[in-house]
Amino acid sequence: MNSVAASVVVVGAGLGGLRTAESLRAAGFEGAITVVGDEPSMPYSRPPLSKEALSAGVQVAELEFRRKPSVADVNWQFGSPVISSDLAARTLTLADGTQLAFDGLVIASGIRPRRLPIPGPEAGRYVLRTSHDAIGLRNYLAPGRSAVIMGAGFIGCEVAATARGLGCEVHVVAIDEQPMIRPLGAELGRGLRERHEHHGVDFHLGRTVQEFLGGDHITSVLLDDGTELPASVVVEAVGSVCNVEWLEGNGLDLTDGVLVDQGMVVDFEVPIVAVGDVARHPNSLFGNIPRRIEHWNMPTETGRRAGVSLAALLRGEQPDQGPFSAMPAFWSDQYHHKIQSFGMPGIATSSQLVEGSADEACIFEYSDDTGLVGIVGVDRTAELAPYRKQLLER
Repeated sequence: MNSVAASVVVVGAGLGGLRTAESLRAAGFEGAITVVGDEPSMPYSRPPLSKEALSAGVQVAELEFRRKPSVADVNWQFGSPVISSDLAARTLTLADGTQLAFDGLVIASGIRPRRLPIPGPEAGRYVLRTSHDAIGLRNYLAPGRSAVIMGAGFIGCEVAATARGLGCEVHVVAIDEQPMIRPLGAELGRGLRERHEHHGVDFHLGRTVQEFLGGDHITSVLLDDGTELPASVVVEAVGSVCNVEWLEGNGLDLTDGVLVDQGMVVDFEVPIVAVGDVARHPNSLFGNIPRRIEHWNMPTETGRRAGVSLAALLRGEQPDQGPFSAMPAFWSDQYHHKIQSFGMPGIATSSQLVEGSADEACIFEYSDDTGLVGIVGVDRTAELAPYRKQLLER
């Protein structure tokens, strides 16, 4: 296919979609690119929404990513998401009825927060994924208010720290035995819980929310053990759901996101790639088992690879089949503590404290039967470089 005449539609106006568009241009694609997003904003950074932006007040323009001049001619189409697709016919249908045709497709539709079917009033009930969510939530975070946070993962704990900094009473309710236990393990999770408790956060672990209480607005929550907690606002941070409903009926593997190969290419007769949180991709550093990785750097890494692959497909060429070996990384700021990780500690079968102590500055190694698979440092982030190098040598 002549790439000059071809057109590409990117479904998802986040970081993954932006980086794929930039990569397409860098790989020589000169055709039309349309990016479809359901938010009315250019691609912006989401991690600050639970931390500094939530604390100081959300200014979306200040969070926008810098865009390369090569994508100045991209058509950004906001406000109406894609709701269905006929991939064989190369058409997409938007919520407002618009139909878009494409020669190449980028699936960058990402994830959304999971919502639990809990009875009770809806007013005062928030998730945190978009700037709109953060702006609404920020209005409730003030001295004397009570925030109940469902879920003790990173987002839940970051919001807890932010809310305490703003003077709220904070309760964290989670089914887990320790906060952040899945990626970090019980020992480090305990140490981080104690840091939160030192700042006044109350944890209700091994518990679930049974009901939201109040009239038109939530005033309290009822736990499964009968405890009633006051609640000016509730934040649900209990995991995520992949935005793949618009792809149903096309025969794709949507078991957990969208299955792709090392080049981020979807197995279909039409040129399609998937990137970011929605892509289930192999990584040669960690056994080439396809996994979704919701870390901050993966939309960039997968987007760069996907753009090159899609440009090759649109030229009628085979994309690079070499291994994909990007290093997953994440960080989290909670109070004055800085948590940073490289690798995939969540797949480890054992963890070991190698420096410091779990309730102070520390470094934990995470391993499985193949060796070191992840490293986490708390207030020791400058010392993680040798571990990162070791992981890259896997």
